[in-house]
Amino acid sequence: MTIKTLLGTAAFLAVSATGAFAEGETVGFSQIGSESGWRAAETTLTRQQAEERGIQLQFSDAQQKQENQIAAIRSFVAQGVDAILLAPVVATGWDSVLQEAKEAEIPVVLLDRQVDSSEDLYLTAVGSNLVHEGEVAGEWLVNEVGDRECRIVELQGTTGSSPAIDRKTGFENAIKDHANLSIVRSQTGDFTRALGKEVMESFIQAENGGRDICALYAHNDDMAVGAIQAIKEAGLKPGEDILVVSIDAVPDIFKAMADGEANATVELTPNMAGPAFDALEAYWADGTMPPKFIQTESKLFTQADDPAGEYERRKGLGY
Repeated sequence: MTIKTLLGTAAFLAVSATGAFAEGETVGFSQIGSESGWRAAETTLTRQQAEERGIQLQFSDAQQKQENQIAAIRSFVAQGVDAILLAPVVATGWDSVLQEAKEAEIPVVLLDRQVDSSEDLYLTAVGSNLVHEGEVAGEWLVNEVGDRECRIVELQGTTGSSPAIDRKTGFENAIKDHANLSIVRSQTGDFTRALGKEVMESFIQAENGGRDICALYAHNDDMAVGAIQAIKEAGLKPGEDILVVSIDAVPDIFKAMADGEANATVELTPNMAGPAFDALEAYWADGTMPPKFIQTESKLFTQADDPAGEYERRKGLGY
């Protein structure tokens, strides 16, 4: 047998062994909840990725409560799962339960959010650069308004969550050197459409019926969609009277953009599970350690980027 044949056979066996080893692995997934269309799409795609790879997925919906996530992780540890996926609702308070998973030799992969814990307590984190997302949104607004005065209202995400913290930081970084842009009101909408509408109603009431508001920056599209409804009910034109920029790129924001009611969104891909499972499969196969952060791609979309077509392409993804 030639060296080339031997190498080919070895490669085939390695691939076969990897596939066999991954087949039937059990992974616990602690999901924040279903507070947004993006979150629902992430759940759908995670289930699809697991099924395609022959991975048994144990799913737990935390309903936006950290105590439910901690209980779920402890349950996964007790079950002896092979790995845990965690989309953390907030950044702090994870040290003890992550230590328990580490002691049980169960690798943990963070999805789309970060935690304020030692990096040795989790295998890797898959996500976007959240600060950069905020910067892209802010830079778009800076370019859009030019030198004119712009009073901005901000719908923040869940208090204490890494997206809320980082998307605010990034946006503020982008506008800080432009004295004509200022955030005049900022409040959490908890990433939900209903609360986004409610808080926007209060902003409108406080800002001369909304006539003193130049732009809305929302930390996610669902809050923006709720706010758009509030703007319309106030007799104003979203996208014209009040500019709307947000983050996630869910189908409904593209529909709003196609209707001229939203102006821009920054994409956050919901397929965090693909890179996460790739990292886990390599780790299971031969102990390969992934980088501590696996960054996904982000992109700015405006009304010039075929929003009607983007809506059609995305609407079947589980949003």
